[in-house]
Amino acid sequence: MAVREIDAAPSTSPDWWQGLPQLQGELVSLRELQPSDAPALYHTVRIPDVSRQMWPPPETLQAVERFIERTHVKRGLGQYICFGVVPGGQTEIAGLFELRPLQPRFFRLELGYFLHPTWWGTGVFSEAARLVRDFSFDVLGAQRIEMRVSVENPRGNGALRKIGAQREGRLRAAFVQDDRYIDQYLWAIVNKGLDPRQRRGGEKSR
Repeated sequence: MAVREIDAAPSTSPDWWQGLPQLQGELVSLRELQPSDAPALYHTVRIPDVSRQMWPPPETLQAVERFIERTHVKRGLGQYICFGVVPGGQTEIAGLFELRPLQPRFFRLELGYFLHPTWWGTGVFSEAARLVRDFSFDVLGAQRIEMRVSVENPRGNGALRKIGAQREGRLRAAFVQDDRYIDQYLWAIVNKGLDPRQRRGGEKSR
């Protein structure tokens, strides 16, 4: 069976395979994780209000260090993208945004994220999410970004609505929290400006 061009590997590696660009906003900047980020990242994922909305977080600082190493390896293979969140005026990261492909070449991707509670409600999340959305559409050529949030997380669901995501459905028993199954809402942002005849770099599907 012929491979559709939309699924084929690019003939040359995109620039981001070599290293992620810095994304700059007014309230926040996003950059690739560095080994020195491990302590701040570990501190954030161990905060109960953060960890209970995640799959089990890393148990040790060493586990976080290994996670950061893997983000570089998988980015270099074009399989995964992870940006650290640095609020304006700060030097330590306060969270991260990760992009996981659900279809080849990031045509459809899943967005995961967390942010230190200090920065909730400050506009940092909204601006960071928009920077990642624009990177996904303009650089990756993504058509669709999907996000999943517990139905029992009104703040998280409200934040996605604020950035223009649309709630599309309810995923039953899709998450484990406090030793019980929790439903999640499925949210999505669709790239309405992407011509289906074109993919990254002006490539055309056949």
